[in-house]
Amino acid sequence: MTPVESDADAIVIGAGAAGLAAARSLARRSLRVIVLEARDRLGGRVVSHTSQPSGVRAELGAEFIHGPAPETRMLLREAGISSVDTGGESWTRGEDDDLHRDERDFMIAARIFEEARKLREDETVDRFLRRFENDDSMRDAAEMARAFVEGFDAADPAIASVRSIADEIYAGADFASARPVGGYGPMFDRLRDDCIAAGVRISLSTVVRRISWRRGSIQIDAQLDAGEGRSFRARTAIVTLPIGVLRQGGADEAVVFDPDLPAFKHEALRRIEMGHVVKINLWFRTAFWGRLHGGRYRDAGFFRCLDQPFPAYWTQFPRRSSLIVAWAGGPKAIALRGMSPKERIERALDGFGSMFGALDLARREFDAAFMHDWSGDPFARGAYSYVTVGADGPRAALAEPLDDALFFAGEATSNDGQGGTVNGALQTGERAAREAATSLGAVRDR
Repeated sequence: MTPVESDADAIVIGAGAAGLAAARSLARRSLRVIVLEARDRLGGRVVSHTSQPSGVRAELGAEFIHGPAPETRMLLREAGISSVDTGGESWTRGEDDDLHRDERDFMIAARIFEEARKLREDETVDRFLRRFENDDSMRDAAEMARAFVEGFDAADPAIASVRSIADEIYAGADFASARPVGGYGPMFDRLRDDCIAAGVRISLSTVVRRISWRRGSIQIDAQLDAGEGRSFRARTAIVTLPIGVLRQGGADEAVVFDPDLPAFKHEALRRIEMGHVVKINLWFRTAFWGRLHGGRYRDAGFFRCLDQPFPAYWTQFPRRSSLIVAWAGGPKAIALRGMSPKERIERALDGFGSMFGALDLARREFDAAFMHDWSGDPFARGAYSYVTVGADGPRAALAEPLDDALFFAGEATSNDGQGGTVNGALQTGERAAREAATSLGAVRDR
């Protein structure tokens, strides 16, 4: 590759929430910034699509706002976007194969993990929950807590750290959730426009292959869409690549660091796992479920059937829509590997229709489906992160800068209970930008 002098103060690798937040923050400090993004679009693990002819935007990646999420809500306000709290009734299919109104708070079941904070030694979620199997008063809560870890955290209970799950739950104890009206797309449009207005140069379809780094000097070797190579140079770099991409090791598509990352970084990468998710948007001609049984499910928000391939479905309530989201996380998502997209969509469709005993009606009403398997995405290698058993502060270790040259951001580096969230990504992007800006001032003084 022939090096090309790009004359930048900072290169940001990745144009997801963390990368764009970092780039905007740096550029607003009058620093020269380049963003390199492997995809042909912005947004990272946020991707929207619009159904025609309804015009409704739906999310195949991040969809919800979890808890207070101050950075997210501020950005939404800047973009003139409101949010709406999620709600609606919850229905669960019981042992009699009928749907029953579930008055239990699915999120509250996670509070069983409060006991985990008292453990002397860490253990897996699976081992922790097994202690409640013979307790009639706790068995149901433990089952819901397991479903919470597999669904909400997209984690495998057999390897997930129960202490980490508990700490993250209680760090952000507000379980309220909302959706941006119109989806996350307009918020990312605002981030993009702010970056461009501040002078950020964004290079899409640019796959980073090698990061050569030392104090005051960064060279990024990348492959462009047409196949040719190009090198970019800067004083610092902010890496926002997902865990699944960073730890590919010797794979052909791996990102090579020269010199290699220190041992504590590799240990952090080993101790943080990517959750597996298959998410399918099912579009129907009408919201037929709202007419069944005299309108019994008209105000439904969530449907759950834990023994199905897709154990969770949700509506867009309080908005009336003919869109249903099918969700499989953790081991349920892994079990879908090897199936074609068509097979997965059929599983999701049949599972939804069979919950009501209305499979034929669901098939007649079915209009279209859109699916994304985040584990099969080469630029994600998973949906979002969780910590494995026995780890000691891996998120903080991953976030630690290297020699005032490399800085790290992204939801996996969030160390205050916001791992796996858009707000965690935004917050860490701004944190890494502050660190890099301070470093750039020091470099210039030398």
